[in-house]
Amino acid sequence: MRTVEQIGNAELLKRTKTLFLCSRRTPIEMYGQVFQWTDSLSEHDCVVCFNSTEMEEEVLKALLVARIPTILFVMNRFTDVNNIQVEQALKENRMLIVVLKRNESRGKGQTPRLRNEYVLSLCQYVVCGYVNKNGSVFSILAGRTDVRNLINDKAVLLAAEPETKRERWTVAQDKVLLRMYYADMGIHAIHKQLHRSYSAIYARIRSITLPEDVLKGREFEDYVLELFSLHEKDGFILKEWQGDKTTVSTSRPLGIICPESNRHPDFVFDYQGKGFAVECKWREKLLPDIEKDLFSNDKIVIYRQFSTDRNIPVFIILGVGGEPSNPELLYNIPLSEIPSVLSHAKSIVEFLRPSTETPFCITDFISIDDSKQQKAYTIEEKRAQYPNAYRPWTKEDDDRLLQLSVSGKSITELCEIFGRNQGAISSRLRKIQK
Repeated sequence: MRTVEQIGNAELLKRTKTLFLCSRRTPIEMYGQVFQWTDSLSEHDCVVCFNSTEMEEEVLKALLVARIPTILFVMNRFTDVNNIQVEQALKENRMLIVVLKRNESRGKGQTPRLRNEYVLSLCQYVVCGYVNKNGSVFSILAGRTDVRNLINDKAVLLAAEPETKRERWTVAQDKVLLRMYYADMGIHAIHKQLHRSYSAIYARIRSITLPEDVLKGREFEDYVLELFSLHEKDGFILKEWQGDKTTVSTSRPLGIICPESNRHPDFVFDYQGKGFAVECKWREKLLPDIEKDLFSNDKIVIYRQFSTDRNIPVFIILGVGGEPSNPELLYNIPLSEIPSVLSHAKSIVEFLRPSTETPFCITDFISIDDSKQQKAYTIEEKRAQYPNAYRPWTKEDDDRLLQLSVSGKSITELCEIFGRNQGAISSRLRKIQK
C-alpha cells in the first residue's frame, strides 16, 4: 500500500492513534454498544477509521459530530466530497483523509486485508465493534494483545436500546429526522435527539424517503424468500441477493444506486451444485398488456443472457393482489415459457400456484436425482418448528409485535413469542413500521 493523497491536517498522523474495525453487516442490535465507546472519547483522542461498511460510516459520522480528531483512510479516491460534517471537520483542522492505492494492481491478497494490515501498522491501539469469526477482521487480529472488543458473544442476543417514546412519529419529529439525516449527522445523533431505537430510526427514514414501489418490491422479495426452505446442511443455499433494481447502498442506507449487477435476477440459489435464479415481481393487478408491464423485451434479453452465462434456469415469481407481503395470487413462470405466454399459446393461469402459503419445493425449479431429492417441507412440518408459520397476522398480533419490538425485544425473542421464523418477523415489522 502507498499513500497517493492527503487531505486535511497531516499533523494528526503524529498523534497516538486508535484504529476502529468491524465486520461487514454489523447487526443493528450492536450499534448501541459501539456508540457508547464513541461517546466516551474526547478531543484528546485520535481515531482512525474506514467508511466502506454501514457501521464504519455511522461511526465516522458520530466521531465528526462529537468533534473527535479523525483520520479516514480510503482506497483510490475520496468520493463523499459534499458531506457537510467532513467539510466542517476539514475546515477546523480536526480531520485528515488519506487516499491509499495498491502497489501492484494484481498483487497477492485481497485489497481490504492489505489495507487493514497497512493501517494497523500505523496505529498504537485497536478497538473492535462486531467481529464475524468467519471474516477477515477476526483472522487479521488473531493473536494480538492490543485489541479492545466492544462486543462479546452474549451481546449478540441483546436488543437495541429500547425506545422511550412509544407514540407514533409526529410531523415535527419527521422534520427533525430529515434535517439531521441530510446534514450527515448520522443515526447516533438522531437517536440521542429523538430517543428512538436505531432500528426504528432506520425504518422511519426508509418509509418517508424511499419510493413506495421500492418498498413494495422489497416486501415481496422477503415474502418469496420465506417460501424457500433454505437448509445449508442439505446443500440448499442462497448464493446471491441482488435486491431491488433501484436499490439502497449497504454503506449508504438511503443512497439510491443502480449497479450493473442489479440488472440480474433478484435471487440465485444453489442446491448441491445445481443452480437457478429467481426474479420477483408484485403487481396490484394484472394489466391487459403484460408484455409492456412485466415482460418487456429488453428485460427478457438481459435474463436470457444471464441464464446463458451462468448456465442456470431463470424463473419469474409473480405476486398479484393483496399486499406484497401477502399476495392473493402467486405465479411461478419459467423464463423459457414467457414467449408462449406472450403469444397466447399458453395461459398464465397454467403457472398459478394452488396456494400462496405452501413452501416451494426444489423440484419446482430444477431436476434432481431421487437419491439427492430435497425433502418437501409441508406446512405441518414447518409448524413443528414455528407453530404459526403461514398463519394470517391479526391486528392484535401487529400491535403486540410493534410494542414488544420498540420495548427492546430481539428478533430471536420475537420468533419464540410469535412462533414464526426470522424472515416472517422482520418482514412484518417492516410492514407495520411504514
